[in-house]
Amino acid sequence: MLMKEKRNIPGLTCERARSICIVKTLAKLGHFPSRIAEKEAWFLSPLRSETQASFKVSLKLNRWYDHGIGTGGNVLDLIVAIQKCSVKQALEFLNNKQLSFSFQQPILKKRTASKILVFEVKPIQHPGLIQYLGSRKISIYIAVQYCKEVWYRLNGKEYFALGLQNNEGGWELRNRYFKGSSSPKTYTYLKTHSDRLILLEGMFDLLSLAELFPGEFINSDIVVLNSLAFLQKVTPHFKSYTKVDLYLDNDLPGNKNRKKLLQDYKNTKDRNELFQGYKDLNEKLISTKIVMKELNKK
Repeated sequence: MLMKEKRNIPGLTCERARSICIVKTLAKLGHFPSRIAEKEAWFLSPLRSETQASFKVSLKLNRWYDHGIGTGGNVLDLIVAIQKCSVKQALEFLNNKQLSFSFQQPILKKRTASKILVFEVKPIQHPGLIQYLGSRKISIYIAVQYCKEVWYRLNGKEYFALGLQNNEGGWELRNRYFKGSSSPKTYTYLKTHSDRLILLEGMFDLLSLAELFPGEFINSDIVVLNSLAFLQKVTPHFKSYTKVDLYLDNDLPGNKNRKKLLQDYKNTKDRNELFQGYKDLNEKLISTKIVMKELNKK
């Protein structure tokens, strides 16, 4: 696919636009590599739906190629294909200041909640978040029932993430590159005035349980701890319920706290048999979806 038009947009020409990094442009549009090699990065195609990455970006040439549809080009070609627009509109799109924020975030660097400022909350609609949900095998139908698309500022830059609001108005924030929270941080309590309580560790445990066993939520209140550190604050609520179902992770902290809760509270019941052999509910969900996909191929 070749672009021969030369349009002048103040501050950005076709020649300059073609030098813009495709990987960074995709990140700003919410698309992130499934894997990166020395000379190339592979993505789930931003042009169509797929489950195995076949969209290649040459890191050396700064060119892309979609093996699923047999076409490729430079960054202008990509914007034209994604936005279904003209070259002039693609230049305007790339020149738009709204694309100037960086979504790239160091995974291991500790972020303090006091530095996070939430400035917009809306229904989940960003393609990057929908793609992230897909990678965790969570449907948008389930996600929108519990989570929001949250935009926040951190160290002078703007980012977006899936957000689960806690009991004091703070947010648990998750995207492909970031796991953090805004202040105040505490647990999430979803009340339906039931006599049964479901206890979960995190946001994706909540979403995964809704995907795997939606019947579990019928006539149940829900507590998402957001951190095991809040367990002591939550246990006083147990006395209000005839039954408390525990869905703690199958790891050392989860096992330790599960054992103590079962000993201390007679109305608790361990439900980890529903995801026995997996670390948590999301790992179980992902494995189940993969198996179902393979069976459907046969």
